[in-house]
Amino acid sequence: MKPNAKLHELGQSLWLDNITRTMLDDGTLARYVDELSVTGLTSNPTIFDKAISGGDVYDEQIDELASGDSSPEEIFFELAITDLRRATDLFRDIHGRTDGVDGWCSLEVSPKLADDTETTIKQAAKLHGQAERDNLLIKIPGTGAGHRAIEESIFAGIPVNVTLLFSREHYLGAAESYMRGVERRIEAGLDPAVGSVASLFVSRWDKAVMGEVPDELRDRLGIAIGKRAYRAYRELLDSERWQRLENAGARPQRLLWASTGTKDPEASDVLYIEGLASPFTVNTMPEPTLHAFADHGDVGEPLPADGGDAEQVLAEFDAAGIDVEALAVRLQEEGKQAFVDSWNELLKTIESQLGARA
Repeated sequence: MKPNAKLHELGQSLWLDNITRTMLDDGTLARYVDELSVTGLTSNPTIFDKAISGGDVYDEQIDELASGDSSPEEIFFELAITDLRRATDLFRDIHGRTDGVDGWCSLEVSPKLADDTETTIKQAAKLHGQAERDNLLIKIPGTGAGHRAIEESIFAGIPVNVTLLFSREHYLGAAESYMRGVERRIEAGLDPAVGSVASLFVSRWDKAVMGEVPDELRDRLGIAIGKRAYRAYRELLDSERWQRLENAGARPQRLLWASTGTKDPEASDVLYIEGLASPFTVNTMPEPTLHAFADHGDVGEPLPADGGDAEQVLAEFDAAGIDVEALAVRLQEEGKQAFVDSWNELLKTIESQLGARA
């Protein structure tokens, strides 16, 4: 059995952190499903920018859209939704077989809306309605402004991937928003089974402290943060509040490991896959990481539900002068800006292609 299949058997879903029209056209994504246990995917502006600028497969649709009065942002969403409809259709059987637990794809609202609650709510509803796919998650950042947008979207029955989470506290904020939305649905007599994942970014932690900690702590912070969040996640699933919601028909918001491509060239290229093997979770992997794990990954003992040595390791980082709480705030702010920068580059790519057709 391949390592990917073993990880799936452990109870973790393997999602691809990529999408291109080419991999849809040539059957690559379908092969990943059949051969590498991939059961969903995520996308972001950087992924689509590389896909659109990397060849001519989008040219025909851009030509069609350029004849109207659509803005570059509207054109992007048309391109992205065209791809994601095909991807969600590919995962439809998995979605049905797992009763909506798996088989999801994700589309992000404009990163420029990270601090704009009302517009985020409106755009999330518009994009999900435009896509017309039940197994499409709309990505909303788990910022302060995003919390109410998450709650309102869940209450409206829109599946949500909460992004830009960097700590246990960020995760718990996302979980609280999700549960409030579900509780409101139950009170209103609505179906409480609305899909959601909470995406905790991992590798950026280790990149942020590279060169600032002793060698024995190198590449250990991201996994320690993950373990701490996993303990909070498992405690929440065991809580009386969640049990009441589950008894009413609600579905758990699964914890998702994001940013799992290794950024340290001296570290294992499957560091965050092996280190975060855990049931009831999702790991979304860049293509190189997916292939690397299939080639030489090892599925060892799963994360302990109590977080294992997380607090001991984090205490060592504290002793080394790393303020984890302050760093979580910084990483989220930097992540917000990085997403905006990627978004702007994406729109520039589309604008340049439109200009070439004028």
